[in-house]
Amino acid sequence: MPYSYMEHTADIGIRAEGAALEEVVEAAAEALLNSVFDLESVSSSISVSFGAEAPDEAAAIVEALNELLFIIDRHSLAVKRLRTVKVIKKAGSVLIIAAAHGEPFNEQRHEVKTEVKAATYSGLKYEEKDVTCSFECVLDV
Repeated sequence: MPYSYMEHTADIGIRAEGAALEEVVEAAAEALLNSVFDLESVSSSISVSFGAEAPDEAAAIVEALNELLFIIDRHSLAVKRLRTVKVIKKAGSVLIIAAAHGEPFNEQRHEVKTEVKAATYSGLKYEEKDVTCSFECVLDV
């Protein structure tokens, strides 16, 4: 599993790993989405593209997760997965371009496990070591 949950007193701590930043973003999104929905009940009939930009990798992942939550709310979607389309690193900024794949939310079909309000900067960490990248943050529930 490319993600795991960390013990936290009131919220949900997540840790995501991958061989590259793109994989870490997808794993972090899966951890978030699996906290919100029973992913087995969600299909991928709709795709919504978006971008998130921040000064560094860790902040860009947090911003991408928050944009994903915004898309879920704004479009009333149940999202199954996120695919990272592209990562653009420039001096002083990291831009993540991604697509959320899901379907219109239906309360009869989609079980909501937990309401996640936001990905936070609490416990924020991003590391690149050898052939593995890792990310940690806390989801505010």
